[in-house]
Amino acid sequence: MDSVNRFQRKLAVVTGGSRGIGAAIIRELASHGFDVLTYARTEPDLIQLKNELLNKFNAALDYQLINASEQQQIEQFGLFILNQNRKIDVLVNNAGMFKPGKIADESPAQFREMMAVNFDSACSLTKALLPQMKLAKSGHIINISSIAAITAYPAGGAYATAKTALLGYTRNLRAELKTDGIRVTAVLPGATHTDSWAGSGLPESRLMPAEDVAKAVWACIDLSERTVVEEILLRPQLGDI
Repeated sequence: MDSVNRFQRKLAVVTGGSRGIGAAIIRELASHGFDVLTYARTEPDLIQLKNELLNKFNAALDYQLINASEQQQIEQFGLFILNQNRKIDVLVNNAGMFKPGKIADESPAQFREMMAVNFDSACSLTKALLPQMKLAKSGHIINISSIAAITAYPAGGAYATAKTALLGYTRNLRAELKTDGIRVTAVLPGATHTDSWAGSGLPESRLMPAEDVAKAVWACIDLSERTVVEEILLRPQLGDI
């Protein structure tokens, strides 16, 4: 893809993009004319996704290998994005990790890791990119929270705590950015067919497809700038698990 065409395309940042909901969102955005920047911990899936987007949509996928629990690496990814010298049209904070645990029993290390990956990484990257987005007075920030943010359950522990914090953060961000031309949306998916449910023994039909979450994200983006979906809740047809 030549540089002229590339700079004419819209740009999205989607964190945790190698598999699951993140990869589905990347595919959806690429199908609508976006180039994408992402990060993940391992490279093989990213290489495959990069080739797929180029061949199917003529879309560019650039990435870095990042551990979302490491603050310094998130800051470096923010600089990587800014150094592209392109307007950021969409930021999807999707990176997440689930480990079951009870608050009374979880180790401090696991609690910190869940908070770092599921909450801190989104806050840090958003803060790094906000000055550019505010200067442009445009853009859309979408934070992928979870049904766990509004429904307590045993063994939710630090994960549910982090996703609840992310929902509160998103609501405050929405209130702060109303007059800056930046839309802010919280997406709360229920049980989705991703690696988090691997080994659960549940049939795939009991879980939502990751592609459905991606389509819901696109529906929020594909509105006029006069309208914002503040929160969207998705559940499996048969209810929570």
